[in-house]
Amino acid sequence: MSQFIRFLFAGAALVLTALPNTASACAACFGRSDSPLAKGMNMGILSLLVVVVLVLSGFAAFFIFLVKRSSLTPMPTGVSEEQTPKPLSNLSS
Repeated sequence: MSQFIRFLFAGAALVLTALPNTASACAACFGRSDSPLAKGMNMGILSLLVVVVLVLSGFAAFFIFLVKRSSLTPMPTGVSEEQTPKPLSNLSS
C-alpha cells in the first residue's frame, strides 16, 4: 500500500511539472529584467543585504566597544596575576 501511495504522489508531481502553466519561468528568470517583478525582487535582495550588514556591524561595534572599555579599566595596584581571584568552582565549601 505504501509503494502505491508513493507511486501515486510521484505520478501527480510528474503531471504537475509537465503542465505548461506551472513550468514557465517568472519574468525575472525568463530574461525581462525591466519588469516590475524583477525590480521588486532586486529591492528585496537589497533590503535583506542591508539588514544583514547592519546586524553584523552592530555585533562588530559592540565587541570593539568591549575591547576599548576593557583596555580603559586599570589593573588593581599591588596585585599580580598569581594573586587574581580563583573561580568559585575551585573553592572548597
